[in-house]
Amino acid sequence: MGYRIVVAGATGNVGREVLAILAEREFPIAELAAVASSRSQGDEVEIGETGKTVKCQNIENFDWSGWDMAIFAIGSDATAIHAPKAAAAGCVVIDNSSLYRMDPDVPLIVPEVNPDAIDGYTKKNIIANPNCSTAQMVVALKPIHDAATITRVVVSTYQSVSGAGKAGMDELWNQTRQIFVGDEKDVQKFTKQIAFNVIPHIDKFLDDGSTKEEWKMVVETKKILDPKVKVTATCVRVPVFVGHSEAINIETEKELSAEDAQRILREAPGVVLHDKREDGGYITPVECVGDFATFVSRVREDPTVDNGLNLWCVSDNLRKGAALNAVQIAELLGRRHLKKG
Repeated sequence: MGYRIVVAGATGNVGREVLAILAEREFPIAELAAVASSRSQGDEVEIGETGKTVKCQNIENFDWSGWDMAIFAIGSDATAIHAPKAAAAGCVVIDNSSLYRMDPDVPLIVPEVNPDAIDGYTKKNIIANPNCSTAQMVVALKPIHDAATITRVVVSTYQSVSGAGKAGMDELWNQTRQIFVGDEKDVQKFTKQIAFNVIPHIDKFLDDGSTKEEWKMVVETKKILDPKVKVTATCVRVPVFVGHSEAINIETEKELSAEDAQRILREAPGVVLHDKREDGGYITPVECVGDFATFVSRVREDPTVDNGLNLWCVSDNLRKGAALNAVQIAELLGRRHLKKG
């Protein structure tokens, strides 16, 4: 037995990664469909390194009936059109866009953090995947919260250009080449030059001066982890192709030493602690690419507040931040509810 599963947006960065991870994790598949916009109809996409391919179908006239679940990686506008159709046809949608994340009738899931919340999927037949920067952070926060109850989080992100899709990656590549050969720099996707620069602006600005990306981290962390946790974020785009990094400052109700925090994180699901306190004894974005884990380094006490900790968190944003988490949700849905695997 296996699942009839659809990957929507199969030709994009996240969609291709979903296909690769389904193959890597040997997800039980009875039938696989790849759908995308009419521009990609007929295109062949590879299913990881299996040597197999699947031909893209046009999402506009795709028949969702009879399919068990669909992983959507097509953006909010297209999701608003097609997700309700799939859900109404009995196909459970696992959505990577931001459209449904804060819908009270849609569970927002990180399987290592709040697996029980998936039971609410039946209200709309839709499950939301969190923002990439939120997903990796809550994986690191969850074991500390369970041990000492987190009251406040201050996070600064260093987010790769792949978070802005293929256009973001292309712009970093092109600008880097243009700078080296002396050509005029082409700025299109980002608000300023991204090559050899950092931009403290991701998504649109809100009335209070924060950006929507920062707002997402706040409200999504509360929904996934605990509504009582106070969160403030500063989100920054950096000239890295893949892999988001975060400097996280944590305050807890109970005292927790750095050594105890390291021990807890070392045993936590989804976390790899790499904290040697020596040259190179930490993980950087280039080292996390292609890995499933959320890496934590630089765990230390913050003496400026009561019960304070600092840590450094790195993860492949195309994997744990998007595709991997979506596949893990599909696995969780199968184990708890659909039970065809």
